[in-house]
This record gives sequence, structure tokens and C-alpha cells, in this order.
Amino acid sequence: MNTLQAIILAIIEGLTEFLPISSTAHMGFTASLLGMEESDFLKMFQVSIQFGAILAIVVLYWKKFFNFENFKFYYKLVYAVIPALVLGYLFDDKIEAVLGNQIAISSVLVLGGVVLLFVDNWFKNPTILDEKDISIKKAVIIGFWQCLAMMPGTSRSAASIIGGMTQGLNRKSAAEFSFFLAVPTMLAVTVYSIFVKTWGKGTPTEMKGYEMILQDQNHIFLFIMGNIVAFIVALIAVKTFITFLTKYGFKFWGWYRIIIGIALLIFFYNK
Repeated sequence: MNTLQAIILAIIEGLTEFLPISSTAHMGFTASLLGMEESDFLKMFQVSIQFGAILAIVVLYWKKFFNFENFKFYYKLVYAVIPALVLGYLFDDKIEAVLGNQIAISSVLVLGGVVLLFVDNWFKNPTILDEKDISIKKAVIIGFWQCLAMMPGTSRSAASIIGGMTQGLNRKSAAEFSFFLAVPTMLAVTVYSIFVKTWGKGTPTEMKGYEMILQDQNHIFLFIMGNIVAFIVALIAVKTFITFLTKYGFKFWGWYRIIIGIALLIFFYNK
């Protein structure tokens, strides 16, 4: 991976992590289109630069995250993230196996797009307009919805936002709670991929994520730069998405997923 490729992937991560279009799918497609050789470092890099994206959420909503008097906010996130932590750990190997199947991911992209075309019509009468009105029970249910995104191409953002809307949240509050929930979820995934997970298990190149990063100066540079770029781009993308979603809903993103998914299906089928 060279510097330009790393910057492009980080831009894609920052743009798509909080949109209902699947950052995993877009980074995978981009890496394939750029002719990047599949490697453990590439997979780890795509996961680890999520750290930069979640920092953008903490900065944008710092009053929420650092209001230590509102303990219920933290309880909600802790309980809501448990399903993803447990199921993610149990199915980690199966999830990684699907990451290289671009046909499957493209198909999921299309199917998810079809769902987004109808979401706005399904949930027309929201009753919850602010995070403080979300009960712990509803937060946990949203956490289970988030687990649907373990299938690459689904989109963690789309799954958790739709989950929120099933619990009576309006589009804005559902999107914001999805962002809040992303922080512990993606922080856990990043820490796991860097410090716990053994990449290339059973091969001569078997090592932890931090060992790959510290392997040479170029890897250290790419890791730091990727997180910085993802952070900056995510800062812009999040606020823009909230405004767009509140005003126009999901239909645009549905058509986007369908068009991109079909185009990629044709591309990878003929490749």
C-alpha cells in the first residue's frame, strides 16, 4: 500500500462510515479498483482507521460524551454495544471470510438499497425526538439491529438508524444515537483488531495488528495519516448527512446503493 492509496481509503472511510451505504463495502471495492493486493495489513488498516472517524463523533458531540452527570447516557451505550461485542467475537472468522467476496457484498448493497427506498414510508409517526427519551430497553434493541451490519455491505449506520426508527425515534435522533453507539462499537473493534486479534493465524506471517503497524516506519506513517484523514473527512460528512437525512430521508441513499451495487456486480462478475 502506498501513501496515495492509503489517503484514498481514509477519505472513503471518513465519507461513508456514518452514511447508510456501508464503509466496509466501499473500502473493499476501492481497494480492488486500485489494484491493491489483499493482505492482512490492508484488512487491519481498513478496520483501524475507524478510530479516526469515531474521534470525529466525540469532537462534534463533546458536550454529550463529557457530561459526566448524565450517567444514563453511558449506561445506554454500554448495554446497547454488548450484542455487537458478543456476536462479533463469536463470528469474527466468518465475517473476515466474507470480506473478500465482492459479489456477495455487492448483492447485499443492492438489497439494502431496496429496503431504504421504503423506510420513510414505514415509520411516519415518530414519538422520540431526543436521545434522553430513549430507554435502556430500546437502546439494547437498537444494539441488536446494529448486529445486522456484521454482514459486510449491510452498513452499521443503516442497520442502527432503522433499528432506532422501529423504536419510535425520528430520523435525526435515530441517526445521532447511531453515531453515539458507533463510538464504543468501533472503538472495541479497533482495539480488538490492533491488540487482540492474531492476523494470518497459522501462517509464517502470523502477528498482532500493532506488530504489523510497528513492522516498519512506512506502516506507522500510513496508520497515523489514515486516522487523521478519516477524522477530518468524517467531521464534514457527519454534519452534512444529518442535515440531508432530516430534510430528504433515505430514498436518495437507497437509489445510490442500488445503482452502485448493480454496477459493481457487473464489474466483478466480468472481472
